[in-house]
Amino acid sequence: MFILSSSGTSSGEPKLIPYTKDESDRRLRLCSLITPILNLHVNGLDKGKTLMFMYTKPEIKTKGGIIARTTATSLFKTNLFKTRPYNSSNNVHTSPIEAILCGDPFQSTYTQMLCGLYERERILRVGTSFAYGLIRIIKFLKNHWRELTHDIRTGSLHPKVSDPSIRGCMTRVIRPDPDLADLIARECADDNCEGIIKRIWPNTKFLDVIVTGNMSRYIPTLDYYSGGLPKASTIYASSECYFGLNLDPVSDGASEISYTLMPNMAYFEFLPLVVRDQREVLVDLVDVEIGKEYEVVITTFAGLYRYRGGDILQVTGFHNSAPKFKIIGRKNVVLNIDWEKTSEVELQAAVESASQLLQEFNTSVVEYTSFADTTKIPGHYVIYWELLLPTKGYSVNLPSDGVVLENCCLAMEESLNPMYRLLRVEGSIGPLEIRLVKSGTFEEVMNHAISRPGASISQYKVPRCVSSKPIVELLDSRVVSTHLSPSLPKWNSEFVKF
Repeated sequence: MFILSSSGTSSGEPKLIPYTKDESDRRLRLCSLITPILNLHVNGLDKGKTLMFMYTKPEIKTKGGIIARTTATSLFKTNLFKTRPYNSSNNVHTSPIEAILCGDPFQSTYTQMLCGLYERERILRVGTSFAYGLIRIIKFLKNHWRELTHDIRTGSLHPKVSDPSIRGCMTRVIRPDPDLADLIARECADDNCEGIIKRIWPNTKFLDVIVTGNMSRYIPTLDYYSGGLPKASTIYASSECYFGLNLDPVSDGASEISYTLMPNMAYFEFLPLVVRDQREVLVDLVDVEIGKEYEVVITTFAGLYRYRGGDILQVTGFHNSAPKFKIIGRKNVVLNIDWEKTSEVELQAAVESASQLLQEFNTSVVEYTSFADTTKIPGHYVIYWELLLPTKGYSVNLPSDGVVLENCCLAMEESLNPMYRLLRVEGSIGPLEIRLVKSGTFEEVMNHAISRPGASISQYKVPRCVSSKPIVELLDSRVVSTHLSPSLPKWNSEFVKF
């Protein structure tokens, strides 16, 4: 047996989660319900195939010699997944198990994409675990379509795909197909990505991706890439616990998605966000109220006791006696792009660490805020700084070449949690950016905030993360210089603390 290594979404630090065979079987049984539920809402799924990009991470060992795996890796390495049979209720994935188990992201993605292109007319659903991942897949296609079409045209395999098991299995897939290569080249040669998913995989019925919580920000981009295909967010799960299923999985937006919690997966309790008499009182599953928001607390069969995962849920109704929940977000999280979660405390510590580099120049950070810029792929953190300077102008004390502020960007990244640094190294997140703004900018931000009806200057606090378009535009209009992290932050593959 082994233990699970979480993604670190609760605190930024990956955790070791107890895991048993009974827990593994329980999760697999829950997952086995996904396709039957989808079949109730989408006709003909048994007539085609699924292009689902799936990945594993390298295993590590604790000092005691116990294997630690991510949740996805633990699933894909089970014999049940490896030997899963084809039948009318279990669609065949185009991705070979050899590609899924390959730990190299390029080799795995390239092989899965190549297989999906060969099967383009039989693909009925396209997906990844999360919305952001699918957007990165489309970018991968746009960046590597020349190599892919060359392989399809010649029946060869890219030399960078060197894994022997992949090369062995792909001998059964690869064949020369000049017509298919021409089609892919026509669709990918220009910069027009509108509807590219439907153009490449014309029979796609929906996208199989999670678009709830923070992933909802990527819905407009997915609509652009897919021509507005429905999105199916099928399961609500984490490393610590599999919570439940979406019994009405195919929808157009995150606001319509609710998950029905399965009482057999764990013992669920709920902490109301609005407490009475300043007391935090746990509420049982059957006692939650429609419309109210709660933080979920779990006691699992594998050994977690009253564990606060940090997810904020809102009750939307009931399926029989089981409550249905909409994911609102995560507690105390201010920034996230992919799997990482950065809290306000972490952001504050990173700013303080970086601002130490300014001391020799007789300046410091007066105020700051941030936002997650996802207009480009990969997305990246943007930090707005207003500096205290003894004289007017930003070039008097700081070197004009911007090296100091670039080093501040890197210092911030070095101070952020291991999951952020891992995703930076892997290329899922772009370089952190500091945008210097003019003196008085944050006073203008405050004036804008308190100008709204009901706002009070006595209650105003500088937001440490902004998403309002007018606020972002105001900040950008005051920017005097921009600076990007010059290199990747340090990251040790043995990042789990034992």
